[in-house]
Amino acid sequence: MGGVFGPELDQVSAATTEDDIKAGLRVFSKVYEVVEDNFAEKISADRTIYQGAIPGMLRTLDPHSNFYDPKMYAQMREDQRGRYFGVGMTISARDGRIIVLAPFPASPAYKAGIRPGDIIAEVNDKKTDNLTTADVADLLRGPRGTQAQIKIQRAGVDKPLVLNVTRDEIPRKSVKDAFWVKPGIMYLDVESFNENTSAEVNENFKRLGEKNVKGLILDLRANPGGLLNEGVAVAGRFLQKGQLVVSHRGRANPERSYTERRGTGPFDYPIVVVVNKYSASAAEIVAGALQDHDRAWVLGEDTFGKGLVQTVYPLSENSGLALTTAKYYTPSGRLIQRDYSNISFFDYYYRKDTELKNPKDVKMTDSGRAVYGGNGIAPDEKFVPTPYNKFQIELLRRAAFFSFTPLYFGNKEAKLPKGWSPDAKVLDEFKAYLKKANATFSEEDFKANIEWVKTTLQTEFFKTAFDIDEASRYEVEVDPEILKAIDALPKARELGDKAKKMIVQRMAEPGK
Repeated sequence: MGGVFGPELDQVSAATTEDDIKAGLRVFSKVYEVVEDNFAEKISADRTIYQGAIPGMLRTLDPHSNFYDPKMYAQMREDQRGRYFGVGMTISARDGRIIVLAPFPASPAYKAGIRPGDIIAEVNDKKTDNLTTADVADLLRGPRGTQAQIKIQRAGVDKPLVLNVTRDEIPRKSVKDAFWVKPGIMYLDVESFNENTSAEVNENFKRLGEKNVKGLILDLRANPGGLLNEGVAVAGRFLQKGQLVVSHRGRANPERSYTERRGTGPFDYPIVVVVNKYSASAAEIVAGALQDHDRAWVLGEDTFGKGLVQTVYPLSENSGLALTTAKYYTPSGRLIQRDYSNISFFDYYYRKDTELKNPKDVKMTDSGRAVYGGNGIAPDEKFVPTPYNKFQIELLRRAAFFSFTPLYFGNKEAKLPKGWSPDAKVLDEFKAYLKKANATFSEEDFKANIEWVKTTLQTEFFKTAFDIDEASRYEVEVDPEILKAIDALPKARELGDKAKKMIVQRMAEPGK
């Protein structure tokens, strides 16, 4: 009977669904009409529909489907392209004022001498009082070659500085400049996956010379993901020709598999991938592919667990819809997406159940190791950063290092010699600043945390005296997790060698 009546039942079901949708739309239109006519205040479609009804509908589906109004959609596309036109700096609101966090290296803002801690008082004669960071960012952006007149207030300088900064194209690198963290050990930090990520990765290998690489530390911590094809390209460059990188499938989408077409060629250096609980989406595709093929040793925390693919549909009025259309699976076949069916979105994003795994979704890597789906990528070796103590939290909460740095440099030339580190005089000045700011600490607290204070001060000073890239490099060189990753490179080598041997053995078996 199912075979006979199946098609007719499908038609009835489809018609019923269509009728339900039409009825629902009629109810919505009537509700909106009543609200528009009778609500206590004048309403706008932007607030009720674009900020209310549409996002509300999408929230009933999953945590990642999203509607983008024109401004959000333009920002998303800009992030994907990895460039914009402006002066090139990050800003933030603090104590009612707009403050510079850091200019980008070699940007117009950097060349003009803008420093971290500078207060932006005016842009093109428009005061920034009561403006948001987004408002000020819009004032600073503009066509290439045009000028932004920026009035700066700087600690230690009596009169405001007026700087005429010529706008230019600002590349937003998704990959920081790679460097040798140890002789022969390359450190590569991929911060996100935009349209240029795989090209930037290749440029870094070309610049350092891939033939010189004896081991690679691939840092994907806090990488929120991005474009699927770029994640596939980055993972694939470390795999062999024909190896599967990822696959995805959905109700309206047939299964699609992504395999590496070219292969790594002669390069076979060990890789340690560093992840944390904020590594998500395309970052998990990379980590999962390298782990499943035993190409890398994964170190850190369980990753976020986002295994949903969003397709972006451009809509009218320059808006867009990012709709979940499929789920992706690692080469071994495990689903990385966490279950969100019986929890709030708040609990989903700020979860505490980081150690959960789905015992029904167990798969095997190339060498026969068990890996589990259902809760992100579980690392091969756990590394949980040491939590901040009470003294450290007090100083970070006050942004003490950031606030002290502009006071230290003041109207002096912002330069330091290579290899500089805080001496006793600088540390005494910093301690005096903390006491003047009424920070709560004891002499014992300061002494017990002296090494942390020195490294944090040095990082902050480097942002002003050099640039944020130099500061980041120093942070990496003293990062306990990166030092642990370097120590784990022999494990990565052993893992890869074992996988190769097992593949050869399988190929030699009768019938293979």
